[in-house]
Amino acid sequence: MAELITYREAVAKALAQEMSRDETVYLIGEDVAAAGGVFKTTPGLLEQFGPKRVRDTPISEEAIVGAAMGAAMNGLRPVAEIMFSDFLATCWDLVANQIAKTRYMTDGQVALPLVIRTANGAGVRFGAQHSQSLENWAMSVPGLKVVAPSNPRDVIELMAASIRDPDPVIFFEHKGLFADRGEIPEGELVGDLGKAAVVRSGTDVTLLALAAMVPRSLEAAEKLSAHGVEAGVVDLRCLVPLDTQTILAEASATGRVYTVEENPRLCGWGAEIVSIIVEEAFYDLDAPIVRITTEHIPLPSSDPLEDAALPSADRIIETVLRSLD
Repeated sequence: MAELITYREAVAKALAQEMSRDETVYLIGEDVAAAGGVFKTTPGLLEQFGPKRVRDTPISEEAIVGAAMGAAMNGLRPVAEIMFSDFLATCWDLVANQIAKTRYMTDGQVALPLVIRTANGAGVRFGAQHSQSLENWAMSVPGLKVVAPSNPRDVIELMAASIRDPDPVIFFEHKGLFADRGEIPEGELVGDLGKAAVVRSGTDVTLLALAAMVPRSLEAAEKLSAHGVEAGVVDLRCLVPLDTQTILAEASATGRVYTVEENPRLCGWGAEIVSIIVEEAFYDLDAPIVRITTEHIPLPSSDPLEDAALPSADRIIETVLRSLD
């Protein structure tokens, strides 16, 4: 029987599943234990697994990530929480120069099976220092896998796959999706990293989206039907590894592609995908690829200004219809 749970509940469920399965998995971060997480994504884990496996830390991203790195090097599978993805900037040397490169530099003698969870994205009015969408930062660093689920089931399946993976994974949980609900089947759930999902079929255009932009793209696709445009929606789910086969197949099927990106336009993940499609499927395209992105600005905390900066369903619809004229 299916269970209806929220995105934030799915985080705790995924962690509990993997911690029950493997005693080397443990959780570390600010307020993840007694408080149940600042976004209430880890309640009950302290009571279920105890203080040795669910550990609160000082307010120090460097300490959290450094401890996780050392633990992974010595046989554990740590899950480290960085409260806001913006704060990855304070420990980026450890992430980009140490964690991402250790397995390569030791010729595989030292593996780093760790997951860094972090709350990503805008939509909750936290301002410029707490609202960024930074998955393109992680995507640019060789040695890191990058995951960003859009729904509760994917949270569980992709978290399980990330924890079991031998490489370091940056797992972006979108703040704007925490209250969203979805059905979860009974039993253990495990997905595959690097596998996109075609969440809506379409014959006229293809929308490529990630995380919170997936429900917005689905909303836009439904409304585009009223204008006689059938839009397919692809949930990328992972940026590294990237499912280029699904992307190219969907791009070739419609010939018209739009990326829907919450990250700022300059050097966003969509630019990389555009280059791949142009190199591999240029002659299947009927029109230039269009990128729909957040403005390249620090995000405002004002409700209307933040909404104006981010891709919306209305902006997706307007962009698609304008390009089809």
